[in-house]
Amino acid sequence: MSMTPDEARALMNEWTASEALRIHMESVAACMAAYADKLEPDQKERWVVAGLLHDMDYEKHPTQEEHPFIGVEHLRTNTDVDDEIITAILGHAEYSGTPRESTMAKALFAVDELAGFIGACCKVRPNGIADLAPKSVKKKLKTVAFAAAVNRQDIATGIEELGVDQTEHIQVCIDAMRGEKERLGL
Repeated sequence: MSMTPDEARALMNEWTASEALRIHMESVAACMAAYADKLEPDQKERWVVAGLLHDMDYEKHPTQEEHPFIGVEHLRTNTDVDDEIITAILGHAEYSGTPRESTMAKALFAVDELAGFIGACCKVRPNGIADLAPKSVKKKLKTVAFAAAVNRQDIATGIEELGVDQTEHIQVCIDAMRGEKERLGL
């Protein structure tokens, strides 16, 4: 048996003190769970683990020389996390040069930046995620100054690689995050 989501969450918390970064990883994990339900339901726990751990080393090792390589090395040598999860984590960083071949890897890349962007959208809305619609997210994506650190090209590339409709993709992620709104503080 591979690492469980609870074990992954404990490891994430051990490596990451930042509440904002933990919430980001939980948001990505929620979106990964939603996509696993659609694409590989019997692999849902593994997809959640990938989401929870994809940025585990980012707080302590934020440079392109270190992230996600240090976290991946820890996973390889100290856990039973499998190669597909490790490859997906490597592939979420464009600069790693790791191709995204598995559906899990494509989904992780597709939801990573978008989950962060949806979280930012919720922060400027009176009702948070409660009534957020894809239309609002798409409008904010066009506002370059809003959540400027979010890589819009990565969002577009992820949608293309996963082969999904932009509006449907945004809705899947909104619904997934809405389902975890207490955990995510949305």
